[in-house]
Amino acid sequence: MTVVAMTREMGADGREVAARLADKMGTEVVHHEIIEPLADKMRVRKSHVVRLMEGKANIFERLTADHTSMSIYTAEETVKMVAEQPHGTVIRTWGATHLLRPIPHVVTVRVCSPWELRVNRMMSRLDTKDRDFAEREVRMSDEAHSAIMKRHFGVDWQDASGYDIVLNTERMSIDECVNEIMTLVKEGSFQETDESRKKYSDLSLEVRVASALRSDPTTNKFRIGVKAGAADGTVSLYSKGATDEEIDMAVPVASKLATVIWTGFRGYHKLKV
Repeated sequence: MTVVAMTREMGADGREVAARLADKMGTEVVHHEIIEPLADKMRVRKSHVVRLMEGKANIFERLTADHTSMSIYTAEETVKMVAEQPHGTVIRTWGATHLLRPIPHVVTVRVCSPWELRVNRMMSRLDTKDRDFAEREVRMSDEAHSAIMKRHFGVDWQDASGYDIVLNTERMSIDECVNEIMTLVKEGSFQETDESRKKYSDLSLEVRVASALRSDPTTNKFRIGVKAGAADGTVSLYSKGATDEEIDMAVPVASKLATVIWTGFRGYHKLKV
């Protein structure tokens, strides 16, 4: 299964690169498909989720949004949708590049171009001569991406070191960008292996357990981390300030999906269920 996770700047032609890449790979682009299940889990309208992602939410929508839930549920849906594409996929959901980057068979891509070119492209797409309006749209998109990635992943989304390849569409055509990505896709280091499948399985288990803890009314306010990898089907739960009562509530919820090891704080008391 070949997976390409992409992020792009507004006006950089990243959408076109993703679409043409998916055609060449014989697969689909995953993007808007995540919005409906995410809205359902957060119990908000789809339009609310879209505006949050695009940086267009009003102050009330921003203040009432549960950003932790949004991060957890987006991770779960991203991993789920990748698994549903057995022949590979191109995924453009926010955060997918940094969520999936630890998986060796995932190629992470950033598509960018200079500010002036992006503004000019948006003026053309929007069929407007209002440069100020186009600049506001581009700036708002950039600020939303920066805030989301910083808040949920602690990274600078414009940092080239966070990607396997960065493509500048000022200097490269869409087809040239696709060819460069395909070169990486075919590289031996990006092929699926038992080890890479294990890492993906661990990530999948982590996000499913985190989602279960977040959605259960008895545990959704707890600040509990989840880490898989110790053994197949096993997760470690950890928290610096969990009480005994919170432990008693969290472990049974997580145990519905995995064998649980509770790693407390300081003395690291462990409880295996």
